[in-house]
Amino acid sequence: MDLRLSSAEPTAAERNAVDNAVSRMLGAPSDSQPFLDAGHNARGRRHLLLPALHAVSDAVGWISPGALNHIARRLSVPAAEVYGVATFYALFSTEPRAPRVVHVCDDIVCSAAGSEAIATALAAEDVCWLSSPCLGLCERAPAVLHQRAGEPDFSQAPASAAAVLAATDASRADQVFADPRVSAPQAGQAGLRLLRRVGVVDPTSLDDYRAHGGYSALRRAIQLGPSRVIEEVRDSGLTGRGGAAFPTGVKWDGVATAPQRPHYLICNADESEPGTFKDRVLMELDPFGLIEAMTIAGYATGCELGYLYIRGEYPLATRRLQAAIEAAYRRGYLGPDVMGEGFAFDIELRRGAGAYICGEETALLNSIEGYRGEPRNKPPFPSVSGLFGKPTVINNVETLYNVLEILQIGGPGFAEIGAGRSTGTKLFCVSGAIAVPGVYEVAFGATLRELLELAGGVTGQLRAVLLGGAAGGFVLPSQLDTPLTLEGTRDIGATLGSGVVLVLDTAADIPAVLRRIAAFFRDESCGQCVPCRVGTVRQEEALARLTRGAPRGSWETELALLSDLARVMQDASICGLGHTAPAAVQSAIALGLLAVTPDPSRNGSTSGKVRP
Repeated sequence: MDLRLSSAEPTAAERNAVDNAVSRMLGAPSDSQPFLDAGHNARGRRHLLLPALHAVSDAVGWISPGALNHIARRLSVPAAEVYGVATFYALFSTEPRAPRVVHVCDDIVCSAAGSEAIATALAAEDVCWLSSPCLGLCERAPAVLHQRAGEPDFSQAPASAAAVLAATDASRADQVFADPRVSAPQAGQAGLRLLRRVGVVDPTSLDDYRAHGGYSALRRAIQLGPSRVIEEVRDSGLTGRGGAAFPTGVKWDGVATAPQRPHYLICNADESEPGTFKDRVLMELDPFGLIEAMTIAGYATGCELGYLYIRGEYPLATRRLQAAIEAAYRRGYLGPDVMGEGFAFDIELRRGAGAYICGEETALLNSIEGYRGEPRNKPPFPSVSGLFGKPTVINNVETLYNVLEILQIGGPGFAEIGAGRSTGTKLFCVSGAIAVPGVYEVAFGATLRELLELAGGVTGQLRAVLLGGAAGGFVLPSQLDTPLTLEGTRDIGATLGSGVVLVLDTAADIPAVLRRIAAFFRDESCGQCVPCRVGTVRQEEALARLTRGAPRGSWETELALLSDLARVMQDASICGLGHTAPAAVQSAIALGLLAVTPDPSRNGSTSGKVRP
């Protein structure tokens, strides 16, 4: 794409898609003329870039040079920068492609469940398909995502080649997800907190949500007032559930007391860690809970506008959340006078477009603002200078749902649940070689053994558990009695991370698993900093040589290289992706899961073959 506008013009369909999307979000009449203002006002429209790109992609299936030019003119953004943003995301294409595309998950769980056979069958039928990293449907593997021009996206899981070829539309595909017990086997059981409404409440009905206690937490928050709400959250000991475990009350208080205005709230629903699907289950099966929790957070921290940034690969959750937002507006639970209590709060739903890095909080900020989703240097932290340079609260989905429970039982009551610094309950995404995969809720302090037993037990002979996802580490069978707390997992060199519990039996090819993890980080690195951009590639190359039994020099040389790469990425990368990209590999090496057998071609040397 040239640095200036080319002569390419949009088609009528592309023009209408952009104009309608931009006008709808601005509340202005739809027309194709560029805005007449400039300077600050023109720059202030850039945050509409991602929705405009989605509009074109949804309408025609790809983003042409003419569409890029029209977006550039419409939003007063340089054409080269529009192109740079469009090419950053995996779900967008700036090259012509078929109007119907099937994304086939080839990550660890889906590969084991037969996704390769689906891809082979689709290729034989001349269907346009693409390999995809984890689609967040691990409990239903194998999974695919359909993108169809002019039609809603939809998922299929468990998928088969025949089902994919016969798929018709989103409404029929969504019916497969009607039974909540497939994703949340505890659905309907007594004693649940975060999952208490899953399988009990109709996710499409605001009245049913209210009949089961919905919006009582917001009423309680208004009775307490903003400062008391924050005090309750601080007393609860609630920490972030996205992996960093930062105290939520401290974050909220920092924004609430910031003198700069306006304040912004962001719900980080860009759940993309391979093996993670807990947030998706909450959003699909209890969407009004998230809307209520965001409203409470906005009220407590003085935010009048919240952005719900949802993963682009979650079409059903997106539809249900959009419907819940619209219903909340109609009934006065969102808008200029929430519940008639004199405070305003609005929510804008923003779809991601296939970029794992946008789960990093500052990359998410750039994505919403209409830039490439590349992380920013910190400090300043978002609570000081976040979205549009203003104080910003960023919480993930599970963290916000906990606020509803805190306001029901009080901060001190919440703090009594769990163990030590790890208060409350935690959602775990159990998948792999397990009898009943799904999302499980247990109090912090339950052991890994107890969690696996709750999920029906291992289906084979346990080899290891990948805890925390691709950015986590391995746990051996001898460590199953480790308490699932921040402190307990740290003591064994592991992490809870995003709640992934991927069970691997003795049939699992762990070197292949590690290579898939390394390839994932290689592909998902945004490329902004050299340590991560180069380090993730070199890490994957070293593992490829080892899995082929062809190390460069010797086995010891390759291990030394992997160790050096890990130190550089951990010490010098800008963000958490580079810091954690070597975590699983280093964990496997430390625990002896990447072992060797003699290589006959080297006269008995142990410097070649990898033993699965």
